[in-house]
Amino acid sequence: MDGSLTTAGASAAAGIESRYAWRRLFAALALSTLGGVGMWSVVVALPFVQADFGITRGEASFAYTVTMLGFGFGGILLGRLADRFGIFQPLVGGIVVLCLGYLASANATNIWQFAIAHGLLIGLLGSAVSFGPLMADTSLWFDRRRGLAVAICASGNYLGGTIWPPVVQALIAAYGWRHTHVLIAVICAATMLPLALVLRRPSPLIAANANGGSEASAPAVSPGMLQSLLAVAGFACCVAMSMPQVHIVAYCADLGYGPARGAEMLSLMLALGIVSRLLTGFVADRIGAWNTLLIGSSLQALALVLYIPFDGLMPLYVISAFFGLVQGGIIPSYAIIVREQFPPKEAGMRVGVVLTCTLLGMAFGGWLSGVIFDWTGSYQAAFVNGVAWNLLNIAIVLGLIWRTRRARPKLAAVAA
Repeated sequence: MDGSLTTAGASAAAGIESRYAWRRLFAALALSTLGGVGMWSVVVALPFVQADFGITRGEASFAYTVTMLGFGFGGILLGRLADRFGIFQPLVGGIVVLCLGYLASANATNIWQFAIAHGLLIGLLGSAVSFGPLMADTSLWFDRRRGLAVAICASGNYLGGTIWPPVVQALIAAYGWRHTHVLIAVICAATMLPLALVLRRPSPLIAANANGGSEASAPAVSPGMLQSLLAVAGFACCVAMSMPQVHIVAYCADLGYGPARGAEMLSLMLALGIVSRLLTGFVADRIGAWNTLLIGSSLQALALVLYIPFDGLMPLYVISAFFGLVQGGIIPSYAIIVREQFPPKEAGMRVGVVLTCTLLGMAFGGWLSGVIFDWTGSYQAAFVNGVAWNLLNIAIVLGLIWRTRRARPKLAAVAA
């Protein structure tokens, strides 16, 4: 008993589940929300950049593609740096590069300069630090409420998608897209750098495990295999997830309801996605991240199935609300699982790998659904395709849960 009390006291003194940990969490949420501008500003500015450079819509969209690729792979790179040096140094460096990227974009003379600034500076080396690396760092400061904490941090990405687009649109209308990019750089520097100071203290878990120890549970499969299966599962679930998120506006237009109705459904999905992430955090702390992931993925598959027979306006609103409410918490579940299955000193890189695969799944799924529509002239087959990918995800998760439960008696025997 004395040993456990000593450990608990040391944990509290070190900052785990402390008031400082909660202050740090809400600073991370604000940083994630602000840093999310890198994903959303390019979407809003796209038609204005196209008109300024006199290029096609496809050429203008290239900037979005490289930004998302940079955002994904930047999570791995900056997550690895965070594992080695702590989150503070990569975070400050990422903020500075993010601001430089917006200044470079404002002075671009052609789409290639604009795309390079977004892909390399804003995506890869800038905004990426505000998603996966921050989620991984947050997981190091909580144990009993880890699910809730990671879910709160992950909500910053959706909050950014809610707040930034109308702000950027208003600024472009008032000052033009070039001056708006300069203003974004100023806003990010003035707000994110002071917030980053809250995250200066390194996690006590990193110090405790500096000699190679780990408080993570022993995985039921080899680390490499587990990492690969989680990456494939994340890719598959996001191929499915992308169908409504990417194509709901076009789907409503094809049905004759107009794109405005589709935009409302998309906003409803994102808003309820925030609620979903918070609820998922509570659930994961009570029934475990594996079970939470399985439930979320299964309900997402159900929502996709409901899209197939029901295409009335009100049913689409209801199904879209249901879809947003069940899918938002899936991504944080992967981060929690990675944190539980691997050593703390590997959290940044390994979370980055899985989250990058989810982003690639969104990109591939959005493209594939469009191709299927071109082939068939309908989105029905695209929804069926989404269900198939979702079933692959469920199969992988079920297999890993089965292996984990089968391995528990053996691990208990070894420990005894």
